[in-house]
Amino acid sequence: MAKRARSEEIPETDRIQGFAHPRETIRLVGQDVALARVSRAIRSGRPPQAWLLCGPPGVGKATLAYRMARYLLVHGATGEGAEDLSVPEKNSTALQVAAGSHPGLLILKRGLNPETGKLMNVLSVGEIRRLAGFFGMTSGAGGWRVAIIDTADDMNDNAANALLKMLEEPPSRAMLIVLSNVPGRLLPTIRSRCQKVALQPLDNAIVERELSRLLPDTGAQDRASLARMSGGSIGMALQLAEGDGVALAGEADRLLDNTSIPDVAAILSLGDKIGRMTDGLDSFGAFLVQALAGRIRARAGSANLGPWVECLGKLEASFRRSSALYLEPRQTVLNAARALAATSRRAGAL
Repeated sequence: MAKRARSEEIPETDRIQGFAHPRETIRLVGQDVALARVSRAIRSGRPPQAWLLCGPPGVGKATLAYRMARYLLVHGATGEGAEDLSVPEKNSTALQVAAGSHPGLLILKRGLNPETGKLMNVLSVGEIRRLAGFFGMTSGAGGWRVAIIDTADDMNDNAANALLKMLEEPPSRAMLIVLSNVPGRLLPTIRSRCQKVALQPLDNAIVERELSRLLPDTGAQDRASLARMSGGSIGMALQLAEGDGVALAGEADRLLDNTSIPDVAAILSLGDKIGRMTDGLDSFGAFLVQALAGRIRARAGSANLGPWVECLGKLEASFRRSSALYLEPRQTVLNAARALAATSRRAGAL
């Protein structure tokens, strides 16, 4: 996961600046249970044609998806390859996947708006409809085609319905891998047609060990703090390590701690502070969403969590829209605080 510079036509929202993209990452850390499950299915010769890989951001969903894709494109649904689905980094297929140029692999994600040239707020129906043409092509040398949707959380209603139609009539020798941070927000019919595999937050010890490799200049105490605040996500820990990440994560936690009585003056001051930071709104939004999702997971099974799940979706959409349209950070943060306060009155504090 060495640092590198790379120019992309479309911004890669799942790339952490300075580190390898999941498609370039060979290591999968701390997800042995999920890996063993998909390995058994693929190597058995009769794998599910659609998978739903879910879990918090940064725990390895995309890394696992690309690992599955590399194996299928090299070995097909056979037991000829390694049990852990690994493919040598210098293998020609692995190199093509890393470069984003393998003809048997399709990645669907939010694209650029052709009218504005800016990143779209949603994964559109037009993107999802590319699946039909892709799966209708003649299979490549490996005999398989793989499509990854990253993430299904970004789909609008039309896109979700188009995906559902594709899942109703899956093609042969093709695999669809759907990634989701919050699978509960997907259509139940989409979830029911996919084999669900949940990737769990990582133990702090695992996160610390990876940080010692990825951030060798960071002290042990700082690594422990990053691991504790990351919610079990290596990706989030790396984001926290950048610039004002720790301070912003602390502000996000304080906002969640005071949902019932928001301090408007302090919130506006926070908005001003975020506005002066490079990518401050994006970072704060990510930390707030991650922290809220973590609190929801901690209360899984409790009554009346529905309003909080709905609030989580609204916050994600609000920060994404604000970033895409360059909206005022003060108003975005204030709107988030108001949404949290309204949910707290409706469903009780988390």
